[in-house]
Amino acid sequence: MRKVFDELTTVFRKHGGILTEEQYRDVAMKHTTLLEDSDTIFILLQASGYPIEQDENGLYRLKTFFTPYQEQRYCVIDIETNGSKPGTSQVIEIGAVMVEKGEIVDRMETFVECAFLPEYITKITGIEPTDLIGAPTRRAALTQLRQFMGDAVFVAHNADFDYSFLTASFDRFGLGGIGNPKLCTIDLARRTFESERYGLAYLIDFLGIETATHHRAYSDAVCAAKVMEKSFENLPEYVKTTDDLLQFAKSSKKARRIRNEGAL
Repeated sequence: MRKVFDELTTVFRKHGGILTEEQYRDVAMKHTTLLEDSDTIFILLQASGYPIEQDENGLYRLKTFFTPYQEQRYCVIDIETNGSKPGTSQVIEIGAVMVEKGEIVDRMETFVECAFLPEYITKITGIEPTDLIGAPTRRAALTQLRQFMGDAVFVAHNADFDYSFLTASFDRFGLGGIGNPKLCTIDLARRTFESERYGLAYLIDFLGIETATHHRAYSDAVCAAKVMEKSFENLPEYVKTTDDLLQFAKSSKKARRIRNEGAL
């Protein structure tokens, strides 16, 4: 599904966030099988968290293209794992907060059942093997997270790690891909304020963010949400929609300069 997500987003942006039935099918039919059609792909896209909708005229819309970034729902996530590779490691703790209009409106926090926890992970996180005994299974915890995320923007500090690790975990348990748009608070912070370093621990101190415990999933998710909100205070005026924000967070200095000059 990753190819569908990426190609659809590119085509949506090319056509102002709206696609006709024919334009949508041109993309969707490239990635169907004998058991799927474009309507089934649409259902799978929505189930994966990809922000697509169909209006009363049959046109397909990319919701993030039209949603003001201040009104967007953001699911800020942090995971703790017992290793760095999803093929041989697993999630042991999930922390997530749903942010809307600058406020945390919902939260999720859970340990995940795990039979093996290296000592060095305990030293980093403070999580003990006994914390994981009787915790929800991986399938149960990941299913809960999938439902919690909805089609909100997936936000994390060093988002590539959390996003790729969770994508592999979802695939392993037949939960499908993650279609939610991705926003990295490291990328966003680098483009909105100057700092010597952009690791979460450093930014917590640099920005004066209050925190309970670093290297615990829920606490780090809350801190990443606060970094995101701090970054929002320094966005250029041309960033108006969620899609503007997503592109800005990945933009080069040259691209930002051109956009700023064009806004003058």
